[in-house]
Amino acid sequence: MNTSSVLAIFKEITAIPRESGHEGPITAYLCDWAVRHGLAVSTDEIQNVIITREAAPGKEDVPTIVLQAHQDMVCEKLPGVRHDFSKDPIRYEIEDGWMIAKETTLGADDGIGIAACLALLESDLPTGKIECVFTISEETGMDGAENMKEGFFSGKTLINLDSEDEGQLFIGCAGGENTMAKFSYSTQAVDPSWTTIELRIEGALGGHSGDDINKKRLNTVQCLASFLETELANGLMLKLLSGGGKSNAIARDCYAIIAVPDSQACISRFEAFAASVKEEYKGYEDGLVFSSKRSNSNEKAVDSDTTSSLIHALVSCPHGVVSMCKDIPGLVQTSTNLASVKMQEQGFITVSTSQRSSVESELDEIVARVSAVFTGHNAAVRSFNRYPGWEPDVNSHILEICTESYRRLFNTEPEIKAIHAGLECGLFLRKFPGLDMISFGPTLRGVHAPGERLDLASMDKFVELLKDVVCNFK
Repeated sequence: MNTSSVLAIFKEITAIPRESGHEGPITAYLCDWAVRHGLAVSTDEIQNVIITREAAPGKEDVPTIVLQAHQDMVCEKLPGVRHDFSKDPIRYEIEDGWMIAKETTLGADDGIGIAACLALLESDLPTGKIECVFTISEETGMDGAENMKEGFFSGKTLINLDSEDEGQLFIGCAGGENTMAKFSYSTQAVDPSWTTIELRIEGALGGHSGDDINKKRLNTVQCLASFLETELANGLMLKLLSGGGKSNAIARDCYAIIAVPDSQACISRFEAFAASVKEEYKGYEDGLVFSSKRSNSNEKAVDSDTTSSLIHALVSCPHGVVSMCKDIPGLVQTSTNLASVKMQEQGFITVSTSQRSSVESELDEIVARVSAVFTGHNAAVRSFNRYPGWEPDVNSHILEICTESYRRLFNTEPEIKAIHAGLECGLFLRKFPGLDMISFGPTLRGVHAPGERLDLASMDKFVELLKDVVCNFK
């Protein structure tokens, strides 16, 4: 097992469709791969997969290690890019030491974890019994971990391969919940003397709603809503508002189609607004593109009451860091992400948000705050997909082993950290009390957004650490 073998398998995986909720092709690949390699494989009712390699001679008394990765990936692409995630392979490039998908997500989250597991399973490394567990739909609600039955795996030590910073060992993570608001609306005719225009904000960095929430990333949905709010007083009829994507990604683009009595004045105000936003985010979001043009849309407008309620709610909705951890410098404790607004169902407008916190009471509080904003603006609100956090255990045995291994291999100390992103470890701990866990991986950047990239130099250390830990585990 080496970096080349892991990357070779990952390149195979980039050609396999595996959007959350549609993991059938990658599930079949994993099962076929195990059969071809003569390894025991099984699935549960929801298509979690486990592949088992028995202990090498002389290693029968070594406790079983569980290696865990998730099958699915976040499927996001740049506006206008023709890519069908249900069948098209991911197009990637190798550039300046990075493996990059420039127009889509790469899927190294967590395809590289899958590849590392398979490379280890097919190697001749002298290890104890290894159970590799591949869960479904981690990105949309951790359904695989949530619905896994007791006894699916037998090991008492688990290594999660879903982290994104080489040199850091993670022993805790935030819990989270999704909150969705739904506005119902009627339509009304547009004054024929008014002009219809289209306003767009594109080119924002977006990113992971946990890892990147504190990096001054522009939320394009809230940004465009703030402009529309100022235009309510100047006369505005909303025909369409759409922006953002997955609930765990920061909105990168947003557009609106509106009818106004004076299109040139509105466009001039939008251009001034764009200049102000670009100045505010200079050095953080240098790729922002604001555009406006006349539209030929003949659609009727959303009724004025709903238009006002929707726009005010989007502007009022909390977004970003709510609190920082007092005990771990630099760690976000609680945050919320205004993820998307969509008008895909006639008569309804749906707003998706997600909340995270490592403190249960603060998670309850921010979910309640977000819900109150939307219920106060006449939307129907529901919260769902709650998952628990993972409380750090500084006395963990696997932490001790990984720390010693990293120190010996690389003559430096690893960072011991918790992460604001959600990991499945919290759910595993709830279902398998006493499970000893750690999470580590190579360096990834821009996950959950087009341009996601894998630092190839970090792969060597990631692979060597994983090999050393499983071979020397006692």
